[in-house]
Amino acid sequence: EVQLQASGGGLVQPGGSLRLSCAASGFTFDDYTIGWFRQAPGKEREGVSCINSSHGSTVYADSVKGRFTMSSDNAKNTVYLQMNSLKPEDTAVYYCAADPRLSPCYSQFFGYWGQGTLVTVSS
Repeated sequence: EVQLQASGGGLVQPGGSLRLSCAASGFTFDDYTIGWFRQAPGKEREGVSCINSSHGSTVYADSVKGRFTMSSDNAKNTVYLQMNSLKPEDTAVYYCAADPRLSPCYSQFFGYWGQGTLVTVSS
């Protein structure tokens, strides 16, 4: 059974940093595309970053390029999202998701989802 467990959200001031973690189980980690998505109140879910280790590719949304870094630890079956220079508009529930294909970083392509973790950026 594929399971994804996201953690690390919280309240942070603008300009601050957070690191999200997503622990995965039930599948061969490096064969999948793993993604971070977020959904703010009243907005559609959007792709933040996606990684496919076997293809060595990582993509980022334009809104987070240069501020967020996604990485994976295949030995631990865990992916991370390091978020720096956070802005109030980064406030959202962040989800990790997985798909067994080399998938574009859009939510409709991902079949497995973890529960979200709330990130609030506010002074």
